[in-house]
Amino acid sequence: MSLDPGLPEPASASDSGPGLGISAVERDVGLSKDILRVWERRYAFPRPGRDAHGERLYPPDQVEKLRLIKRLMDSGLRPGKLVNSSLAELLSLIQDPGLASAAAAPAAGPDQRDFLALLKSHSVDDLRRALTQAVVRHGLGYFVITTVGPLNRLVGDAWMRGDIEVFEEHLYSESMQIVLRGAIASLARQGQTPRVLLTTFPNEAHGLGLLMAEALLALEGAHCISLGVQTPIRDIGLAAVAQRAQVVALSFSAAYPAAQVTDGLAQLRARLPDDVEIWAGGSAASLARRPPPGVHVLQGLEAIHLEVEAWRARSGR
Repeated sequence: MSLDPGLPEPASASDSGPGLGISAVERDVGLSKDILRVWERRYAFPRPGRDAHGERLYPPDQVEKLRLIKRLMDSGLRPGKLVNSSLAELLSLIQDPGLASAAAAPAAGPDQRDFLALLKSHSVDDLRRALTQAVVRHGLGYFVITTVGPLNRLVGDAWMRGDIEVFEEHLYSESMQIVLRGAIASLARQGQTPRVLLTTFPNEAHGLGLLMAEALLALEGAHCISLGVQTPIRDIGLAAVAQRAQVVALSFSAAYPAAQVTDGLAQLRARLPDDVEIWAGGSAASLARRPPPGVHVLQGLEAIHLEVEAWRARSGR
């Protein structure tokens, strides 16, 4: 029997082999449990079966489709236009050369392909050493903008094609975070303004973009205080006051629900002192479509330099 009136019957997990639980799908695909449940109600997809305890089980073919949808959302497409597409149609979109152009992402170069080869050979120490050398050779700002973004996309594409496993994607993400944190820690503090508190909202587990923003802010002489990911909105407000933050910077992935972006930003704005600015960036389409009142939307990492300069001009610093 369907869980919601008007929705088709959920598939049995046995229809296409053993299924994955909702926590495993959240971890391996990168879509939160809340998003999976909302899609189930709104789009009638995914259609998980149930185990003996009534817990959701997602068949392998649905997990694969969710992976493709997530990748396409990261390229700027909206889920409502994807969930009713077949696997073949989604694969065709992934391979469409126009999609990369539409996403305005730099193409991967030879260095990025070398990094991917090190990842696939499981040479983790060599990968981290090569990434660190690239930071030293090109400088942190150049590395973040021209290397990390294209490499993220290259690794994501390889994962979607099945060329790398989930654990290898996790190794890449952890390696990149280690390298970026090390580079940030090595920077000599300069003007130390603005004081920027960085985090993400609950159920937004994508922290690499936040770390990239922190690196560029630190290069601008900002004093960065990171709370990591998935901080409750109430606690963001408390932390901003306790840390005397002048800016709260938030990152949103394409998969984050639009209503939660706008509602969460409105709630946070109401909790912060009027003189504390909110800067929001990332690939969430709702930011470009309808910027919330009292929020500065950063269109790309390159906008960080201009936003810091504008803040200093507004503050007379």
